[in-house]
Amino acid sequence: MKKIVLLYRNAFGGLSRPAWMMSVVMLINRSGAMVTPFLSVYLTEVLGYTLKEVGLILSMYGLGSVCGSFLGGWLTDKVGHFKVQLLSLTLGGSLYFMLLSLQEFASLAFGVFILSLVNDTLRPANASSIASYARPENVTRAFSLNRMAINLGFSIGPAIGGLLAAVSYKWLFIADGTTCILAGLFFYFYFRNRQGQQPQQTQNTRGKLTAKLRSPYRDGYFILFAILCCCFAIIFFQLFVTLPLYYRQVYNLPETRIGTLLGLNGLIVFLLEMIVVYLIGERYRKSWLIAGGVLVLGFSFVLLNLTQHSSILYAAMLLLSIAEILAMPFMATITVERSGSANRGAYMGLYTISYAAAHVVAPYLGTTLAATFGFAALWWFVGGLSIVTAIGLYFVVQHMEGQRTNKLSVAASEAKGIAIG
Repeated sequence: MKKIVLLYRNAFGGLSRPAWMMSVVMLINRSGAMVTPFLSVYLTEVLGYTLKEVGLILSMYGLGSVCGSFLGGWLTDKVGHFKVQLLSLTLGGSLYFMLLSLQEFASLAFGVFILSLVNDTLRPANASSIASYARPENVTRAFSLNRMAINLGFSIGPAIGGLLAAVSYKWLFIADGTTCILAGLFFYFYFRNRQGQQPQQTQNTRGKLTAKLRSPYRDGYFILFAILCCCFAIIFFQLFVTLPLYYRQVYNLPETRIGTLLGLNGLIVFLLEMIVVYLIGERYRKSWLIAGGVLVLGFSFVLLNLTQHSSILYAAMLLLSIAEILAMPFMATITVERSGSANRGAYMGLYTISYAAAHVVAPYLGTTLAATFGFAALWWFVGGLSIVTAIGLYFVVQHMEGQRTNKLSVAASEAKGIAIG
């Protein structure tokens, strides 16, 4: 028992206080994450939309996420991550109350688009702030801490959401909006005097800096990395889109059981991610870890086709959670290492756009395949996609790591030459 306690203590040690407080903000925010996990069920069972219509509405959520990620990355480099996060949390929270009153298809789709746009400006700003507040040697663990808080919140949100949905779905929107606003208030009062990296260069300095900066949209390997991350996210987002429908339509599970299963994902990641990152993060290449995580993710869905028993749902969720732990923290670290402090918002923006684009594709693709060919065909498809994606990510990440190693070696040699001179 003492060894386990010491292991956790070492895994969490050395992280800055602002990094911990950012995680508290995300914990408050994600503890109310109830609308997204149940949105597909709400649209089909309460509002009576077909699977294809649900796919279109959820794709509008993804389109808003793409626009929000781009806008968030651009604004972060222009006005700083503090203002972007504050606006996203407070305004985004209020929009949940608006969405509750929308039921007609066009207005609902537009409302979902605006909600997602505002909410997802948070992602690149939040990622930039974590990189800003973390010590260089602890960047991956700082991202893992933030994700740990998100997943702890996500283990709470859907579980409570399942209970609230059994009473009335309107309480999901009220709870989600309230927790977003509370997270915004906590964020403001703690970080108003600790705003981190700010874009305060003079015009001349900014012009010289811009000339030297590499744009992520001209970085061929990073663009390929972002596309492959999008493929990974298309598979992963079936967790929120088609998996709840699968639980409902194939296993006839009630909302409370669906919420428990979805919450299990957050609980597993909360308990294990920091330990796994601490134990293996520096021992294995990121290319191996990320590719392995993608393969495990694909198998977690294929497993659903191999046997039909309620116990397999828990085994599949365990594998999916392990896949998330292996892949996602190191994907974020690759993005940080590829960027600099002055263009980190743009790089994080493109990285989050890859996930946002998956929000567009995943719902329509998943619901269309499930409605046309059945859930079994969908699970085989994402399994095959995971193999292709894993191979691509292995070679791309390996190449980018090699470029970074060479760059650091050249910089060290130059520094040594200056010192001798």
